[in-house]
Amino acid sequence: MQSEHSLLPRDAILQLRASKIREVANAGMDRKNVLAFWFGEPDEVTPDFIRSAASESLLRGETFYSHNLGLPELRSTVASYLSALHANPAAAITSEHVAITSAGVNALSLAAQCIVNPGDRVVCVTPLWPNLVEIPKILSANVECVSLQFGESGWQLDMDRLLAALTPDTRLLMVNSPNNPTGWTLTRAEQQAILDRCRQHGIWLLADDAYERLVFDEVGVAPSFFDIAHADDRLVSANTFSKSWLMTGWRLGWLVAPKPFIEQLGKVIEYNTSCSPVFIQRAGIAAITGGDSVIARTQRRFREARDHLCAALNALPGVHAPPPPGAMYAFFKVDGMTDSLAFCKRLVAEQGLGVAPGAAFGDEGEGFVRWCFASDLKRLDDGIARFTQGLQSLR
Repeated sequence: MQSEHSLLPRDAILQLRASKIREVANAGMDRKNVLAFWFGEPDEVTPDFIRSAASESLLRGETFYSHNLGLPELRSTVASYLSALHANPAAAITSEHVAITSAGVNALSLAAQCIVNPGDRVVCVTPLWPNLVEIPKILSANVECVSLQFGESGWQLDMDRLLAALTPDTRLLMVNSPNNPTGWTLTRAEQQAILDRCRQHGIWLLADDAYERLVFDEVGVAPSFFDIAHADDRLVSANTFSKSWLMTGWRLGWLVAPKPFIEQLGKVIEYNTSCSPVFIQRAGIAAITGGDSVIARTQRRFREARDHLCAALNALPGVHAPPPPGAMYAFFKVDGMTDSLAFCKRLVAEQGLGVAPGAAFGDEGEGFVRWCFASDLKRLDDGIARFTQGLQSLR
């Protein structure tokens, strides 16, 4: 007798929105000669000294489990690295505040699992990488989005609107700065206002700091909540090796949180991934200890690519592409485009060009396109030529 029970997962999973970035990529991955700019991924392989550290670890036979929270050497290396970037006597970062995770997105998911209860209210600043908005929904939380505003100078935060959304019944605020997809970056004054409100209402603050080293000013480091935090703040930071050290495929990240939080986090890691592979963690140590020149070169290279791409896009009729202050994306408005998913699918099919639809990042992203500019200029020029041809079909 056939069971009447559904074979589908629970309702919260059914209601998750599928990634429109993946939908476009899946439409073009099997096609030859597609220029792909849809993912947030540099076009260069991981530097040799980082790969060699992993290879040497494998040759030593380091193929066994490690501590849930990561190798002590890597936790200490991350703590020292962050302490040098964000020296703050009021909230010193030690290895006891650090946990190593299996990718930055895993860090975000673990943090949410530790903080969010079913029915909790979570606030996200959008447009935003869809993973962040959907992760709390997996936990049956209620997510409210506060949108940035787009203008001639780019995307800006309406601080009054955000503060109004941070009510006493808010459990968690999720902020990504520098932001994927817009490049918007919080100022120190904005961070202080946000942190003050979170302190007032006891709101947890989860900062996605994946792009904190991909900023294009003279400082080369984005303003951080760590710079102004107190030791007892409900502040958690997620980060990744993917962007700054060209390690997207390695799936290695970290969390920084109050010591009592980290002490309990080990249990959650155990029931998710158990631990990060040792040989990959060895690569992480090499990346941080020897990677300053990699970051400096990446910043120079991406700044040149950003300026080149945005200038070319702005020269096209009906395209508005203010150069972003951070991250690795041009998130630009295309006049007359009302279905960015259909437009991007057509670019793949007709022009062999892969970019991400703005609608993937929330309703406020409709009418926009995200283009990852972590690429050499020749490849960008080829993409610009294809985009120009595709734009003509919209007119």
